[in-house]
Amino acid sequence: AKEVASERIRVNAVAPGIIATPLQARTTPPEQLKAGLAGVPMRRVGAAEECVGAFLYLASDRLSGYVTGEVMEVNGGLLMD
Repeated sequence: AKEVASERIRVNAVAPGIIATPLQARTTPPEQLKAGLAGVPMRRVGAAEECVGAFLYLASDRLSGYVTGEVMEVNGGLLMD
């Protein structure tokens, strides 16, 4: 982000937590999912649609034009500072 900021290029990321997807359903054993959810304060799996707002915000110059070098966590509170 620092290297390209002067060129008006913003570098950000969305880091989803446990999100219900077909891949997740096929690859995560139920006991592993249950153990993972124990650390999520919202106590539920997220939906892919719940990540959309983060992507739209970061893609919008109007809303986040001065945001760069950030990782937006969408994880039900799993990782909080």
